Amino acid sequence: MTQESPKRQRRKSHSSLAAGQYVELHNAVSSGSPDVIRFLTVMAICNTVIPMKSKTGDILYKAQSQDEDALVHAAAQLHMLFVNKNANILEIRFNASTIQYEVLETLEFTSERKRMSVVLKDCQNGKILLLTKGADEAILPYACADGLFWLIPGISVGFVACDNGIEGFAIPFGVGLELTLMGLILPYEQTRAFIEAVEQYAQLGLRTLCLAWRQLKEEEYQEWSLLFKEASSTLVDREWRIAEVCQRLEHDLEILGVTAIEDRLQDGVPETIESLRKAGIYFWMLTGDKQNTAIQIALSCNFISPEPKGQLLLIDGKTEDEVRQSLERVLLTMRITTSEPKDVAFVVDGWALEIALKYYRKAFTELAILSRTAICCRVTPSQKAQLVELLKSCDYRTLAIGDGGNDVRMIQQADIGVGISGREGLQAARAADYSIGSVSGTSLFNSVSLMAYNVFYTSIPVLVSVLDKDLSEETVMQHPQILFYCQAGRLLNPSTFAGWFGRSLFHAIVVFVISIHAYAYEKSETEEVSMVALSGCIWLQAFVLILETNSFTILQHIAIWGNLAGFYIINWIFSALPSSGMYTIMFRLCRQPSYWITVFLIVVAGMGPILALKYFRYTYRPSKINILQQAERLGGPILSLGSIEPQPKSLEKEVSPLSIIQPKNRNPVYEPLLSDSPNTRRSFGSGTPFDFFQSQSRLSSSYSRNCKDN
Repeated sequence: MTQESPKRQRRKSHSSLAAGQYVELHNAVSSGSPDVIRFLTVMAICNTVIPMKSKTGDILYKAQSQDEDALVHAAAQLHMLFVNKNANILEIRFNASTIQYEVLETLEFTSERKRMSVVLKDCQNGKILLLTKGADEAILPYACADGLFWLIPGISVGFVACDNGIEGFAIPFGVGLELTLMGLILPYEQTRAFIEAVEQYAQLGLRTLCLAWRQLKEEEYQEWSLLFKEASSTLVDREWRIAEVCQRLEHDLEILGVTAIEDRLQDGVPETIESLRKAGIYFWMLTGDKQNTAIQIALSCNFISPEPKGQLLLIDGKTEDEVRQSLERVLLTMRITTSEPKDVAFVVDGWALEIALKYYRKAFTELAILSRTAICCRVTPSQKAQLVELLKSCDYRTLAIGDGGNDVRMIQQADIGVGISGREGLQAARAADYSIGSVSGTSLFNSVSLMAYNVFYTSIPVLVSVLDKDLSEETVMQHPQILFYCQAGRLLNPSTFAGWFGRSLFHAIVVFVISIHAYAYEKSETEEVSMVALSGCIWLQAFVLILETNSFTILQHIAIWGNLAGFYIINWIFSALPSSGMYTIMFRLCRQPSYWITVFLIVVAGMGPILALKYFRYTYRPSKINILQQAERLGGPILSLGSIEPQPKSLEKEVSPLSIIQPKNRNPVYEPLLSDSPNTRRSFGSGTPFDFFQSQSRLSSSYSRNCKDN
């Protein structure tokens, strides 16, 4: 639930690190401290971002995640500008100097490792560097014991805010995500201060990332590179072997600092979730964030209720016994409070969840049934899918919403999957049943009109059209060979489908263009333009049915013309209701000459080309069914197969213009039935049904010559 909005809210960071002496960040940057430069360098280039230059010369960043985008923009605003990436060469600009690095390897982020690293070679001095960023639990265990680091918590929501309340310069970076930094802390009780800072930012609902680096020896890198290439080329347990090799390099790290990123909620999210909860919908939050971060986000969006109205239960533990005891305690509380009006939710992290699903699945399933709300933090993509599968086994109908590649398995496992396409990519949207774009347009038609169009205006005339007959029973019985033409796939095939699809696309363009341009210079409401377009669709549909219907019955006339009358009656009724959203719309339109002129233009522009093509086909390229249909319409006697003799001259004039055009694409199965070859005709013998079309063709040619002679 992120919002890509340019809105900024100025807010101070609250921090109380013991014995901390703070320095304004911009002063530290200006001084050119090596530790600050390293920190900003990791922010700028430890990622998969691609910089691109716009037409105006500005640098735009194409990032796979919003976190990386926010970090790169923040570094750029602090004068560490990522300017170019050409093949494996990165170029950054700090103040007036340009620095180039060669990318040797990229250790991509995975949900298991929870970090990513980049191995670079400094083109200025040839040093090989390892830059790393990731979750605190994925960085701290691999840090060197005596490493000094800089803690930079303080550019909160676009500006520097120091602990003493002094606000610095504004830094408008990122869209929808805010990077939070603070002043520089001197190396004093670094580990304790570092952990406290991470926890404090997590309690504010911010996503934290730890940045670290170390310098590699040439021999160490060369030895490791051989192992990495071998692991990358293996076909068995490839991911596991790559992770093992990466861990051999990611150790003895020097911590540089921590960043905190705010993923802002859209307007109305708390109210929407509260309404859905009141409607009896259960919510489970499956996230990779820290526990404190997840809890604060859940509180801010009314996912869980604050005390004393709500109660939050924690399932934790690192061993089987600890998880079992915690699970039993939470289950006991759930059973007691089920009948009470309290909102009870439980929180579980990925480690405890893995143990619970593996060894205590039955107890966890009972907990899932009793709980209306759950927060699962630090979970992997596979655990997300397992939880959805678990809930489905409890006879719940599940709907999963996600916006990143980590949510794909969860979306596919759910009964209904919804993917949000945006700056996180299109993986979730492509895997989902429904896709929601980051920017949504306004529908031209309201929901009532769309429902009526699908249920009444288009369904009833089409259903009645099943009574239509291409040929009468008498004609089909006299000429049963016409079935061969149908069986050959001449009436329904890819070309006919493409023709109907093209016709519908053409009609849609006609309706939209004429409706929009007809009311472009008038002070008209969107509802008026919508009703004009809908009217054009209804009239076009009526004329298409009239054109394509071969044998009219009273029911078809009632369906076509009654549908038109019903359209206006229904909309007049809605226009008379003040609460309908269409109040007086139809009354005003029907009094405007421009409305009727627009509908007339839509019908003429939409049906004119169709009528011209139909006339050309019936006149110059008629099919065998068209010939028999025209013979029925002319009212002449139907020729019989047993006696095809010259008819009276009145019939000659009627039949003489007709000719039979052989189909271009012949099915090999029915080729002998449609062939003009004399050998083929002899193979069927005389007097067979096949001879009818050949005889009729010769009869038509003979009548034409007699007419010319006379």
